[in-house]
Amino acid sequence: MARFSFTKSDRILKRSEFTSIAISGKTIHSDCFIAAIRENRAQKNRLGITVSKKVGKAVRRNRIKRYVREYFRLNRHKLPCCWDINVIAKKQAAQASSKEIFTSLEDLFEKTSRVISSKRR
Repeated sequence: MARFSFTKSDRILKRSEFTSIAISGKTIHSDCFIAAIRENRAQKNRLGITVSKKVGKAVRRNRIKRYVREYFRLNRHKLPCCWDINVIAKKQAAQASSKEIFTSLEDLFEKTSRVISSKRR
């Protein structure tokens, strides 16, 4: 059961970590999201979520963050280890249904795993 938990150590929390991912990381796009990825020194994948006020009011932003956390929690085992991933929501995410959000996240994480695999070679 611990495999599906999402603890504080699984999150990117510090502003300096978010900015370093933005500066030195690689970006990947999907319909509703952008992911900035960078290799880390931790022994696990970590997730950061950025949803600006341009996306919508607090209720919509929190809903998007819940969906992203849940998707990551259930599917992180599909990604190779030791990466920091910052998922940034686009404005389109606010009007998207939950199915569209999960489809967009699936596309994003698929592209992310391909980029990570190509960097490992």
